[in-house]
This record gives sequence, C-alpha cells and structure tokens, in this order.
Amino acid sequence: MQEIITVRVEHEVKERLERLAKATARSRSFLVAEAIRRYLDAEAWQVEQIMEGIKEADTEKLVDHEQVVRKWEARRANSLDGTGQS
Repeated sequence: MQEIITVRVEHEVKERLERLAKATARSRSFLVAEAIRRYLDAEAWQVEQIMEGIKEADTEKLVDHEQVVRKWEARRANSLDGTGQS
C-alpha cells in the first residue's frame, strides 16, 4: 500500500528533480521514492553493521582493519552499481 508524504526541498533540488524526471521518463514521485528507499537501505545496513561491531567488540571478537576496509569498499561498489547488496 502506498502512502502520501509531503517533503519540502530547496528550489534548486526541485528543478534538478524535474530535469532528471524528464530525462529518464520517470515521475518525480518515482525518483523520490527510489532515493528514499536507497537511503534507508544504506542507513539500515550501516546501523546494523555498527550494532554488530559493538556486540563483537563487547565479546572481544575483533576484525582486522584491512577486512573492514574491503567490506566497506565492496559495499560502496555495490551501492554505486545500484544493487545495494553487501
């Protein structure tokens, strides 16, 4: 079920959204909903990873820095290609 929300943005943001909607033949609503979904996916993943890290640190189960860097780089690469998967 879809819900309606109202969001206030700067004029420049609205203009950019309108240009992108026109260029991609998508509605502004579609683009905003997609942007929100991607943002929530990324933030939820980050919070989950932080909570997991705190839990592991509390049990002294720590990860090598290089492993963390590789995991974040993989996450970034996936977010750039649009899959949002880790």
